[in-house]
Amino acid sequence: MIHISLMSKLCHIPGRSLIPFTFFLFLAMLLGGCTSYIPREKVPGIFASYTSNTPVKVVAIPLPVIASSPNEGITAGALTAFLFHNKNDEINALLAPQVNHNTNFGVTTSLYGAFYPTPDRNAEIDLSQSTIINNDYEIKLHDKTFFDKQLELNLATYLFNDGSARFFGFEAKSRKQRETNYTDAEIGFNLSVGYDIGRHFQVVLGERYRDVSIEPGAVKGIPYIKDQFSNRHVPGINGFATHSQRISLVYSTLDSATTPTFGGFAKVTFEPTFKALGGAADFRHYEAEAKGFFPLDDARYVSVFRLMYNQTLGKDVPFLEQSILGGETTLRGYGRNRFIDNSFLLCNLEERIRLFRWEIFNVTADWEVAPFVDLGAVMEAFDKARASNFEFNPGIGFRAIVRPNIIGRVDMGIGRDGPAIFVGLGYPF
Repeated sequence: MIHISLMSKLCHIPGRSLIPFTFFLFLAMLLGGCTSYIPREKVPGIFASYTSNTPVKVVAIPLPVIASSPNEGITAGALTAFLFHNKNDEINALLAPQVNHNTNFGVTTSLYGAFYPTPDRNAEIDLSQSTIINNDYEIKLHDKTFFDKQLELNLATYLFNDGSARFFGFEAKSRKQRETNYTDAEIGFNLSVGYDIGRHFQVVLGERYRDVSIEPGAVKGIPYIKDQFSNRHVPGINGFATHSQRISLVYSTLDSATTPTFGGFAKVTFEPTFKALGGAADFRHYEAEAKGFFPLDDARYVSVFRLMYNQTLGKDVPFLEQSILGGETTLRGYGRNRFIDNSFLLCNLEERIRLFRWEIFNVTADWEVAPFVDLGAVMEAFDKARASNFEFNPGIGFRAIVRPNIIGRVDMGIGRDGPAIFVGLGYPF
């Protein structure tokens, strides 16, 4: 998945001079976008999941990539998004090759693909390789066509190296001055099988494996985590493995899995990890989540909330397996993994407002603005939560939605460390 993060250091670096150039480059590339109709027999089946002789509509949109963050520095490059349509003029597949340059990671080439052959079956691929440290290879599969659509299968496999990873210490008041850098090198998989019980309930059984190595990072000028901390103070700093099983109970009345505008969602999860089965330690995750969607004026306004509690119990739990807040899906005023402890409590409030519906390159998109507030804190245990430890992150988001599958978003939140901007695909929750 294509994720670009911009944060507060943008206003302290020469990258600001790129903005006027980027604006005109963006306009020029938009004008270069085009729509083509390709004979069906010349298009691989994965991009056209129908058998008629109707030509396949393909919309190509070239875009610049300009980003900067305190984690990664300046990134500049370009991508082209190819949107393949089915015979009902719905997007059937997305393919986005990309090339960019970053001082810390060199030249990165990547390819993102999303395929939607049917409403109940889809797949994603993300292939990325940098000349310095970073890479990312992911495959995700979703299939709910088994047993008369009562059985749902999800599988994600991955291998990546992230040389921009950060650790600030534990507890809610971990200081920015303790910032350290490292490479998070991982390989693993996540498998789940869900079975519908009645109309709104589902029982989910899951299996997760994760092998983590902690290596020197790619960002110069920030201390290496192992030079500042030891395994005694930070369990898992020398690497670890996790092999866990989980069970979840899910309740959902959502009108859509990817672009909901109405309904409720609740999930409770228990996930134990055992050394006897290959884990680094014996520990347990408990998690409860609730979401609600309340539309007005034919879903032009959708009020959304999420409440979430996570607790990790055990001894010598690896730091990346503890309860973590920060990033584009939790506290959007901070970078990923900013706060770590045994538990967290999180509340997200968002008002999604459809501004207009616009057709560009024969693709119809809903354009939304979404003011939001994120409120959350990590803590040793729920009974030790303190009001002074909660982070209050107000912000605003901008989204473009091509229903029923594609969501592009820009979210900007403000935290104690300054503003943070995240660009990506899919709703944050």
